[in-house]
Amino acid sequence: MTEVARLAERAAREGRLGIDTEFMPEGRYRPLLCLVQVCVGGEIAVLDPFEGFDAAPLAEVLADPAIEIVLHAGRQDVAILRREWRCAVENVFDTQIAAGFAGSAAQVGYTGLLHDVLRIRVAKTASFTRWDARPLTQEQLQYAREDVEHLLPLADEIQKRLRSSGRLEWAREECRVIAAASDERDPEEVWRRLPRASGLDPRERAVARELAAWRERTAMAEDRPVGSIVRDPTLVELAKRQPAGRRDLGQIRGLNPDVLRRRSAALLAAIERGRAAPPLRLEDAERLQTDSVDGPAIALSEALVRARAQEAGLAYELIAARADLTPIVVSARRGDPEPAVRTLTGWRRELVGRELLELLHGRRRLGVGDGGRVEIA
Repeated sequence: MTEVARLAERAAREGRLGIDTEFMPEGRYRPLLCLVQVCVGGEIAVLDPFEGFDAAPLAEVLADPAIEIVLHAGRQDVAILRREWRCAVENVFDTQIAAGFAGSAAQVGYTGLLHDVLRIRVAKTASFTRWDARPLTQEQLQYAREDVEHLLPLADEIQKRLRSSGRLEWAREECRVIAAASDERDPEEVWRRLPRASGLDPRERAVARELAAWRERTAMAEDRPVGSIVRDPTLVELAKRQPAGRRDLGQIRGLNPDVLRRRSAALLAAIERGRAAPPLRLEDAERLQTDSVDGPAIALSEALVRARAQEAGLAYELIAARADLTPIVVSARRGDPEPAVRTLTGWRRELVGRELLELLHGRRRLGVGDGGRVEIA
């Protein structure tokens, strides 16, 4: 039996596996998986994809809902492992996310959390080394081992605290989002991430969609970062100006002579496809246009959420952001159905979402009580 198969078998018996990865995102379309560290019980293994190993037994473990997969800040780890090992990741417990329900900051780092929870200090000296270079140094290997050495005891202590406060299921609910993480992108949808994309008119958006889709497929084919093909501000400017020839392209900032030489024909073709496409309307975004009265209501909503977060000892960022509160306020003003935002679902609705809706519909009032505390009545 191989080491990987033995570790997977032990994880299945014990119902738990700690895992971490080292990867290199620089200079590539997607991050390159360079190392996988696992811990089962007190045993640690550092596995090198460059040397090759059969990951199938571990992939089965990740996909088994009966086995808890413990990570820290594991969104990108999960996305890479799902892609590389072609597997689902089911029962995730992310110590960074869970710690936010136990009073820690929303983005607490691993070393800080180890010290705060277990009073353990580890040296993080190899964070920005070249994980794609071989041979790895002893410093790198030690760093990799330390990333999982205390992961399971850390999860045990956090779970103990959450159990006593009745928030363990809240944390597990939030960790399910991590289990679905992916670094796959739909070329036809990536234009939505462009800065100021919502400020483009419908015809400009159609051009932006074609340009962004071309850029995404080109970066994928050449295994290069998307921004190295054409930068976002340049792409948006192209969508606005829609140059018709190479001379016009040369007037756009960010298109240097090398880019023009290599990419001008493809850029002009993408612009032409966008021009020929139907105008692209953002119906949802247009319906969400705010009114002058919404600003104070959003601020009032934020005050309520912050008050409830403080009372619960939770990081505000776990509960809401302006992008969540704005559609809630606009929908309440218009009498529309509840928007599909996280603040109105699951544990967040239980904590503050229901109260927030009552406040916005005039059935509750917000004020300041004794000691300056925000109160709702």
